[in-house]
Order: sequence, then C-alpha cells, then structure tokens
Amino acid sequence: MSLNSTAFSHPPYFLLVGIPGLEREQFWIAFPFCVMYVIAVLGNITLLFIIKADPSLHESMYLFLAMLAFTDLILTTSTLPKMLGIFWLGSGEIGFVCCLAQLFFIHTFSSVESGVLMAMALDRYVAICHPLRYSSILSVPVVVALESLVLVRGVLLVSPVCFLLHRMSFCRQHTISHSYCEHMAVVKLACGDTRVNAIYGLFVAFIVTGSDMILISASYITILQVVMRLSSTEARLKAISTCVSHVCVILAFYIPALFTFLTHRFGESIPPQVHITVANLYLLVPPMLNPIVYGVRTKKLWDRVVLLFQQKGN
Repeated sequence: MSLNSTAFSHPPYFLLVGIPGLEREQFWIAFPFCVMYVIAVLGNITLLFIIKADPSLHESMYLFLAMLAFTDLILTTSTLPKMLGIFWLGSGEIGFVCCLAQLFFIHTFSSVESGVLMAMALDRYVAICHPLRYSSILSVPVVVALESLVLVRGVLLVSPVCFLLHRMSFCRQHTISHSYCEHMAVVKLACGDTRVNAIYGLFVAFIVTGSDMILISASYITILQVVMRLSSTEARLKAISTCVSHVCVILAFYIPALFTFLTHRFGESIPPQVHITVANLYLLVPPMLNPIVYGVRTKKLWDRVVLLFQQKGN
C-alpha cells in the first residue's frame, strides 16, 4: 500500500489500556474511583437541585456554583463510565469518532471549569472590594453572559483540536497509553508532522490556564490588600473565610492539571503509572470535592441541604 493511499486514514477504534504498569491492580483501583464518581454525581446534582429550587439562591455566587456543578457532571460522566469499563471488564476499545467526542468534552469542559473558577474569583473580588455595588455589577444578566462567554471560549478553542486530529493519519499502533482520550496521548499515535497540534495545544493551554490564573491571582492579591487594611480582626477573618473554600477548589483543580499538562510534554522521567493516575484524579477529585467544600463552607447552602434531608426524613 502506498503512502498516499493511507492519507487521512483513521483506525476503526483505539485501544485504551487504562493505567500503564498497573494493569493487574486496575480492578481494585476502580472501586475507590467508582465511589468518588458516585459522590461527585450525587453531590453536584444535589447542588443543582437546591440552587434551582430556592429563588433566594438565584444570585451570582450560586449561579456560578451551579455552572461549576454542571461542568463537573459533564467532565466525570464523559470519562468515568468508560474508565470503569476498562478497569472492570477490560473493555478498552473506543471508536475513532467516540474518542474525538470524549476528547472534545474533556478539554472543552476543563476550559469551562477554569473559566468558572476565574469568574468566581472576580465574584469574591467584587463582594469584598465593592460590596455596595455588588448586586449592580454582578447582576443575573451579567452572570449569564459571563457563563456563556466561558462556554463559547471552550468550544471555539477546542474544536480546532478535533478538526486537526481528524485530518491526520494514524498508521502506527492504535493503543493509547491512557485511561481516556487525551489530546497529546492521541497525537503521539499519529503519522507525520505533529508540531501544529503540539503548538496549538500549548497555545490553548496558555490562553485558558494562563489568563485565568493571572486574573485569579490579581483578584486575590487585591482582596488580600483590602482585607489587611480592615481595622477589625473579626472583619478580616470573616472576609478571608469567604475565600478559603474557593482557594481550596482552585488548588485542587490547577495543581493536578498543570502536573498532567507538563508531564505530557516535558516529564519523560515521570513513571507512566504516576502520570496517568494523577490525570485520572484530576477529573475526579475536583468534581467530588466541589459540592462538599461549598456545601460545608457556605452556611446558606448548608442550611438548605439540612432542610432538604429533614423534609425527606419526615
């Protein structure tokens, strides 16, 4: 078969191996993963239900939290059912189009999650630095517009990734050393020059993660400066406590995300089982922690959760 006849040839399927180096242990690893998935799904659905049902929660902070919960549901559901199938049933085959679809949802909604965290940092900035103008600056239409822009940004930036992969030929082995279809893991299987894919991936990561982290950092630096100027220690502690939960969520999302991104490009010395395990936890831990952290740390939400279970118990 000539080289030209294989141009833009796609395999009927890829084979996901799960966690390279831990193939025998995957069956047992799947149990805590499944528990985390169930907690994430139940927690985020509960958050969405409470925020939708209570009109007093229809304000910027809780609308951003609802968007975060929706994003987490998409992220976990696009990966975990297939991942558990690999770990428990050895069902590693995934069709080429399904692989691109999974890749699209993972990277799009990772971008959306980053954008929502950035928007929530701006929300805390306005609430603490401009409290008297909070409701006018972050009105419901403004919040909806911000959430729409974050979603559109993710779709527009990730769609070319799928288009570029669809135009490539895959004439090497079709085994993906990963638990899901991650961009660079799929690119490594392609024939020919993949520099455009790698450069565009770096560009998207810089635009999304770089800009969001800069805005988040700027917001919290300004918040810290304002809080330190408060005369009352009680007021300072109250202001800081409103930001603690958000900072925890930010760290839980960005630390494994940056580790995974950098390891794919520069971490050849990192054992693959460590890299892939962290990559899996990156899509599991934040969606599981977000409803727990916000539910416990936000009194208004916690009161609604307690009331909901009291009503079910009566």
